[in-house]
Amino acid sequence: MCATEDVLDVYHRPHDPKRPVVAPDETSQQLVGETVQPLPPEPGQPERSDYEYVRNGTANLFMLPEPSAGWRYVAVTDRRTAKDFAGVVRWLAEDLYPAAEKPVLVMDNLNTHSLASLYEASPPEQARRIAERVEVHHTPKHGSWLNVAEIEPGVLSRQCPDRRIASMDELLKQSEPWEVERNDRAVGVDWRFTTADARIKLRRLCPAIG
Repeated sequence: MCATEDVLDVYHRPHDPKRPVVAPDETSQQLVGETVQPLPPEPGQPERSDYEYVRNGTANLFMLPEPSAGWRYVAVTDRRTAKDFAGVVRWLAEDLYPAAEKPVLVMDNLNTHSLASLYEASPPEQARRIAERVEVHHTPKHGSWLNVAEIEPGVLSRQCPDRRIASMDELLKQSEPWEVERNDRAVGVDWRFTTADARIKLRRLCPAIG
């Protein structure tokens, strides 16, 4: 319950450019190629693909949404290791928000989602400098519904064209216009579940005192 209330309090902070709240997460995307050139669309008939396809492995998408600002960034990588995550945190802390007092990160308990990952990717002095630049809050275990970052991959999968994507370059071409369009509209998240709601609806998680 402690982690739940902690994250909810962070979500309900007033928007503050000096302490931007960012919810980094990642998702995998299977890369699937065509064995036969798809038939082009015709009036009343969408593009048609053969049922056979070629598996080209998977790619990873790092999602970096800042919900209160209506902004997000999508990074396409070939892996999702601790070093890859550390690179994203370094970029976020030093390049994306260089003027912020302290970027605030809300993320789940995936084993790579730890500031210890910084020490796998950077010399100790740099890793420590980056770690001191950010404030970290973790969602509770088995509490993925509290991870606001999970909204963006779902929207991306629904709104990007429903077609086979064969390569990382193609995946990037699909995700970039989606990112730009949502940022132009400043699509945010209206998070309404509060700490008071949690104390009522999740009361069973609180120990009995008496």
